[in-house]
Amino acid sequence: MTSQRDPRVLIVSGPSGSGKSTLVKKLLELPGTLLSISCTTRRPRSNERDGEWYNFVSAEEFERMVERGEFLEHARVFGRHSYGTPRRWFEEARRKALDLVLEIDVQGAEQVKLKLRDAVAIFILPPSRQELETRIRARGADSEEEIARRLERARQEMQCYTDYDYVVVNDDLERAGREVQAIALAARCARAMNDERIRKILDSFGG
Repeated sequence: MTSQRDPRVLIVSGPSGSGKSTLVKKLLELPGTLLSISCTTRRPRSNERDGEWYNFVSAEEFERMVERGEFLEHARVFGRHSYGTPRRWFEEARRKALDLVLEIDVQGAEQVKLKLRDAVAIFILPPSRQELETRIRARGADSEEEIARRLERARQEMQCYTDYDYVVVNDDLERAGREVQAIALAARCARAMNDERIRKILDSFGG
């Protein structure tokens, strides 16, 4: 039997190269979590498979999905590619009584927080600009122009950290992984998300 409560929503954002995808995997190691797979109009990278972390769609199909109201949030990134979170993942998390994990940028996070005020937002920070650039270059997938764009985008995004509930500095992957898991577990104990259960317990004592 499944619950019809709204799922707990965990938002993870951070600049490209901050390690947010790796930390999302740490969250997904917790039982009772579900990854929201985003749609994007960008081309898949060589190590990406459709439906694993992203569903790759044409710009035309993306716009049709926007018109049909299929996204919980959507945004255009770098002025080139669009990304969106399909509502169906929220509905699936509700049906299965799972916590929903969203890996989205700051634009998307702002939209989700406006709609779902109980969503828990986590921002992942790199330890320094120099380390972030080293990580981006280590991928060997970006031109100098693209690297400069990503670093400037990172500078802009990091100004938004104050809009998040938690900030995790990813200078040690094991520690950062434990921290994001601790945040998720704490969110499960939040009173606002447990009022119904608490009332039932109190009722068993006679109110």
